[in-house]
Amino acid sequence: MGLLTEGSPLSWEETKKNAQHVREHGITQFINLYKKLRDREGDILKWGDEVEYIIVKFLDDKQQCKVSLRSHELLTILNQKELEDPTGVNSLWRPEYGSYMIEGTPGKPYGGLLAHFNIVEANMRNRRKEVTELLNSDEAILSITSFPRLGSEDFTYPPTKPTPDQGATRSLFFPDEAIYNGHPRFKTLSRNIRMRRGEKVAINLPVFRDKNTKIPVDDSYKHSKAALKDHVYMDAMGFGMGCCCLQLTFQACNITEARTLYDQLTPLCPIMLAFTAASPLYRGFVTDVDCRWNVISHSVDCRTEEERGLKPLNENKFVINKSRYDSIDSYLSPQGEKYNDIPLLYNEEDYKKLVDNGIDHLLAGHIAHLFIRDTVSLFSEKVHQNDEEDSDHFENIQSTNWQTMRFKPPPPHSTIGWRVEFRPCEAQITDFENAAIVCFVVLLTRVILSYQLNFLIPISKVDENMQKAQKRNAAREEKFWFRRDITTHVSPPAAAECCRAGTTNWDIKECDMFGQMTVNEIINGKPGEFPGLISLINNYLSGMDVDADTHCTIQQYLKFIQRRASGEILTTASWIRKYVTEHPDYRNDSVVSEKINYDLMKTINAIQKGDKYCPLLLGASTMSKTKDSVPSALNEC
Repeated sequence: MGLLTEGSPLSWEETKKNAQHVREHGITQFINLYKKLRDREGDILKWGDEVEYIIVKFLDDKQQCKVSLRSHELLTILNQKELEDPTGVNSLWRPEYGSYMIEGTPGKPYGGLLAHFNIVEANMRNRRKEVTELLNSDEAILSITSFPRLGSEDFTYPPTKPTPDQGATRSLFFPDEAIYNGHPRFKTLSRNIRMRRGEKVAINLPVFRDKNTKIPVDDSYKHSKAALKDHVYMDAMGFGMGCCCLQLTFQACNITEARTLYDQLTPLCPIMLAFTAASPLYRGFVTDVDCRWNVISHSVDCRTEEERGLKPLNENKFVINKSRYDSIDSYLSPQGEKYNDIPLLYNEEDYKKLVDNGIDHLLAGHIAHLFIRDTVSLFSEKVHQNDEEDSDHFENIQSTNWQTMRFKPPPPHSTIGWRVEFRPCEAQITDFENAAIVCFVVLLTRVILSYQLNFLIPISKVDENMQKAQKRNAAREEKFWFRRDITTHVSPPAAAECCRAGTTNWDIKECDMFGQMTVNEIINGKPGEFPGLISLINNYLSGMDVDADTHCTIQQYLKFIQRRASGEILTTASWIRKYVTEHPDYRNDSVVSEKINYDLMKTINAIQKGDKYCPLLLGASTMSKTKDSVPSALNEC
């Protein structure tokens, strides 16, 4: 979720007064960090994953399933191990937005050995077990992206009620009690985003139209002008930030490598979003989308009417095209510069200050662009800082720009290096799936750096792909802009120019390096046009010394990736949609009833525990040879 500062949150009025102070000092703090750390070299490859989970409670006598508001209680126990032995724990636990959510990461980052790929799944299993041991017999921890009935009547345990006229969200559907109460950041963000915007956030998802679907979907339109009659309407930050995801962070050896990884992974973000699609159900309805991305984007959209272009600029400086949760707007490496075909919005004074202090124009533009946003959470103890020693003002803005990729400088006085965070993936049901996706993306980073590959396409095409990726069944049916010629590092200027012009005349020779491909073609290859990501990974592995167990596990993961990409097995979203629409209680009305939700959650719990096998979701076999630790002989190498 980002920076968790201890202290007393300021009111929105006080926070607003300090917005420029935070911006000015945040820029200064980044400049100071950059000057100290720009020449840092020699950090070794480290990486790790973050999996977010939802705690649910089964009311078996009523055949109902609710989210269980126990995260603070559970985290108090889980974090005690870390307090007692910070370097000896297998898992680290952090709060997330919902009081029914927790986030788990490995106790230590993984390193450069290929054998580390064989301990990812085991660590995920142990994380799940660690929490399960603290749960009641009628509770479960689920790695699902969205709880299907979040925001429906009586969806929490213990029961809570929304308070539309008071509180942090003032939602028609989402009670403040469902926001994590162990730290003030979360309710403060909810309140301040709503107040800065000048109204509640508004999320409208098109309903999946079945033969008995009713329009209007419900009576939301009677209570809010923002609600669309043929959409599922949601009005609180919790509908987005209450979703779960799977994220990866990579430490690079230096700033140049970090910038390269940031750029090269960016075109893969929409591909992996479509591939991991896992969230077609919202507020008790089947929707016509498969992913969470736009839901979260709208759930934290603090732009005023002026900034959204609905009113002439008066109190605000800019018309801003995107929410603070969205896809990135510029590449950072010199190689990527020619594909920055979207005008980058920033305050000229901030940009000049960065450039005048020796920061190149690409990185200066990126940072200045982040800083067009106001702070939406500030603590009284953190207003005045030592800019030579602290970075909280920088992180305040950095950590509330929730984008597909995040470029992360080393923290002050830390052994941590320059890092890149990969953020688009949705959480999957089983540890096998999550581990397979993690290892696939990490292997891609090795291939990119080892073979010096080039996946860059115009940023505008990445944005187009992000919208396609969220459509129903996008992984099978949509075509995405992707680079055919991945070995060309310096493309002719004409290629970038024709892409900037938006031409679709791909017969132009200079533009032949880009085209539209399906997820299957991108991952498994398209004869004569593209080798496929799996082929690239296997070529890389063929030249490496891999122990037998790790080789077996990696191949199981890659087979799973291939099968899902080809459509042989379903995405999580497609499987969930199929389960609901084929349920005996489904009335072809787009409604996810209590009974359907209960059975779906029970089935998901059985699948993740291994009590029920689901070939439609997992394929023929998911028997990896994952282990708890790297063999000592390999660790010594």
